[in-house]
Amino acid sequence: MGFTDAVRTVLREKYATFSGRASRSEYWWFYLFYALVWIGFGIVVGVAAAASGGWDGLSSLVVGLMVIGGLCLLATILPVLAVQIRRFHDRNMSGWWYLALVILGLVPYVGLIASIAILVISVLPGTVGTNKFGPDPLRPEVRAEVFA
Repeated sequence: MGFTDAVRTVLREKYATFSGRASRSEYWWFYLFYALVWIGFGIVVGVAAAASGGWDGLSSLVVGLMVIGGLCLLATILPVLAVQIRRFHDRNMSGWWYLALVILGLVPYVGLIASIAILVISVLPGTVGTNKFGPDPLRPEVRAEVFA
């Protein structure tokens, strides 16, 4: 799955779909897009703030951009959570594990370990063949009963 396919899949086809599986390419291409959008948005807000005389006297343009950014952040919470949970499903893990790790992330010092665990789970390859969350997104024709 390429960059545009991943973004289209996450934002249009599976906007709030928490069932099924997400391949590593879908997950990481979408997160690259997400990071680039927010970096670009931060640059635009920074330039607008600098052009309006700094952060002391925020202009209506900067406030408007911050409101738009907040609305965009609210609009992307569901797809970000959905693709993360589908990535856990690809590893044959329930999405409730993600919730548990996020809650553990709120505990001082344990949060670093929880963040590393989420990263490691996201980096590891998915299970080959069908698992309890659906068919393999990369090879839907491969079945788990091949060696049975």
